[in-house]
Amino acid sequence: MSPESGSPSRLFVSSPSVDDLSGTTGIVALAAAGVAVVALVLAVVFAFRLRRVRSAQRAVLGDLGARDLVAHAADITEQFRGLHDWVEDVAAKLHDRMDVAERRLDGAVAFHALVRYDAYGEMSGRQSTSIALLDANRSGVVLSSIHHRDQARLCAKQVHNGQGEIELSPEEAEAVRIALSEPPTQEPAAETA
Repeated sequence: MSPESGSPSRLFVSSPSVDDLSGTTGIVALAAAGVAVVALVLAVVFAFRLRRVRSAQRAVLGDLGARDLVAHAADITEQFRGLHDWVEDVAAKLHDRMDVAERRLDGAVAFHALVRYDAYGEMSGRQSTSIALLDANRSGVVLSSIHHRDQARLCAKQVHNGQGEIELSPEEAEAVRIALSEPPTQEPAAETA
């Protein structure tokens, strides 16, 4: 209460009236309102974009809790290193197995040839044969089956690096020569259905 009037005192702050929007105060008020509206629109747009980013982040990270992209990228990098190590280990094992298989195949028959002839100069229809069976190192055996009217003999001679351990007959040498002149035998191509 004020001592003079006996009524509660009211304090008024006096300011120029904003009823007139063409004055300086009105223009400033309109500009502030415009900035506020633009800020509100931008806040709504950014809120929707942030929601979209968080949804995409959830799709990448999954429901693993509160992990950030840096921790997720570090985890993926570690997993790729583990995968890389595993692939290198498997590749080394396959390389070792291929070495073993190649060594075994080097001992298999790679070159072969058959020569038919008439051993005794008879008219028996070239019933005698010499067959050369050689591996990738040009080593193996030459088997000769010599047929006569009333008997047959089988002779085997070893071959090392394309040369007979014992002197080869002309037909046996011819079988070795033909075998080594041909490319090594290969598996037939698989038939497709």
